[in-house]
Amino acid sequence: MKLLLLLLLPFLVFSQSDYPTDFISPLPISLDVSGSFGELRSNHFHSGIDLKTNGKEGLDVFAVADGYVSRIKISAFGYGKAIYITHPNGYTTVYGHLQKANGAIETYIKQKQYAQKSFEVELFPMPSELPVKQGDIIAFSGNSGGSGAPHLHFEFRNTKSEKIINPLYFGFNKLANDTRKPEIQGVMVYPIDSTLVNKSQNPIAVSFNKTADGNYLASKVIANGKIGFGINAFDYCTNQYNKNGLFKVKAYLNGVSYYEYELETFAFDESRFVNSLIDYQRFGKLRQRVQKLFQEIPFPLSIIKANKTNGIINVQPNVTYTYRIELYDFHGNKVQLTIPVEYGNQETVFKKEIKKTKYFLKSKNEYNYTKDNVSVYIPENTFYEDFYMDFDVNDGVLNLHDESIPGYKNMTITFSDVQGLTEEQLSKTFIASVDGYKLDYNKTYRKGNTFKLYTRNLGKYKLSQDYDAPRIYNVNFVEGKNLKDQSLISVYIADNMSGIDTYNAYLNGEWILMEYDYKTKKLIHRLDDNKYKEGRNDLKIIVTDDMQNSTTFESFFFMNN
Repeated sequence: MKLLLLLLLPFLVFSQSDYPTDFISPLPISLDVSGSFGELRSNHFHSGIDLKTNGKEGLDVFAVADGYVSRIKISAFGYGKAIYITHPNGYTTVYGHLQKANGAIETYIKQKQYAQKSFEVELFPMPSELPVKQGDIIAFSGNSGGSGAPHLHFEFRNTKSEKIINPLYFGFNKLANDTRKPEIQGVMVYPIDSTLVNKSQNPIAVSFNKTADGNYLASKVIANGKIGFGINAFDYCTNQYNKNGLFKVKAYLNGVSYYEYELETFAFDESRFVNSLIDYQRFGKLRQRVQKLFQEIPFPLSIIKANKTNGIINVQPNVTYTYRIELYDFHGNKVQLTIPVEYGNQETVFKKEIKKTKYFLKSKNEYNYTKDNVSVYIPENTFYEDFYMDFDVNDGVLNLHDESIPGYKNMTITFSDVQGLTEEQLSKTFIASVDGYKLDYNKTYRKGNTFKLYTRNLGKYKLSQDYDAPRIYNVNFVEGKNLKDQSLISVYIADNMSGIDTYNAYLNGEWILMEYDYKTKKLIHRLDDNKYKEGRNDLKIIVTDDMQNSTTFESFFFMNN
């Protein structure tokens, strides 16, 4: 509540905290930023900066300062292989999407993976176990986890609070040359309540042109009540190919500060508020992330500083308005857009259509919807806005509105007292998302013949079953082959419904490490782990999906020098 009240106060000057700058680059090449801090991503703000690695893997990754490895997380998803280094000055650096660690760190990881018999591990070494000095090679750059191309994800965190901080504050702005101004792609104006703006009751684009000085001037906006603006813009940083996010946006009405945000720091639990900052419906239709410079229902995103109207302009008769938006990158490159606004009554050309249902949902309240054997529980503050909810159940299919409305908290969907299924069928049953004729698996919790799903996503749901076991295919050796000249064993694994849950491999009856890359569906075992023996080696791989359907592959090879 205290934070929410702060958001409603007049603008405060952004923090200009002093951060230490005695760090070195994490890479041996010039920094090429392909993703900026706080950049708008699907369901989250980007928590670091992405640094290109010349399109390849295997570059040295350096510890940027003295410290110790405080956390290691190896996952097939997310940051992939990631190392966290805690520094004595109160900050922690994170290095993600690594190919592998180096030296004692890699040895430590392998020992723990074999001890836990798992590729995916999360480790918290003691401060004395893996100390590092500035400039030590801690790892090699890669493309692991959710990475779309080889790069290093690099971030700073406050060690105590775990809040993420823009790495450019720590001197890395000096290593990333940026002389280009942000660029504007689109401007939107939003009528609020019963306002008419530019003959429309719906959000409408505003035309604009670039002026001789490199700034922008929009066409006049005519309205008769409350409105808000949104901006679609990007920034080039170290190259002209990557469209990065903005660092700071400031809006003024008749020269008075009205709304702004700056990407210095934020907490992880704020990240999903990105769906309220943007025009989510427009993003769903056109994949354009328009950043709204107002709040109809305030939400506690700490990067935002708003005036008492939360950025909403009430256009009144006999008043002339000039709305100005200033866009900045971290290096101080700035561009501005000026929008003239005036009061006027016009005929309605674009009418707002509201599909009313008997379920009007107020975001601050909790709700229970029930029909047949299906129920939906929605906690308070699950959504960012009030709306008419679609809710119905027909032929076992739950129709729960549609995905145009983003959720912040989890709802609970329950299919109760399911009849007519055997125990075997019940054990393979889950709540599926329905997209036309396609069914998508959701992690489902079963108790007897009742099934529960926790989800933020609206849409259609029904019960479904998965009886199909995963596939294991394209093994990279012929059975009985001598593998003395190979460096690894690889196979591909896939599952058509519930997805891969576990994968375990055994060589001569002993568990061996196989690394999984979900993007390529590939499992690999590196033979330099030296788990083979001279002569014949028997290999067994067992892959299980999330509904515990299992497939076993068995073969053998020779290792004769």
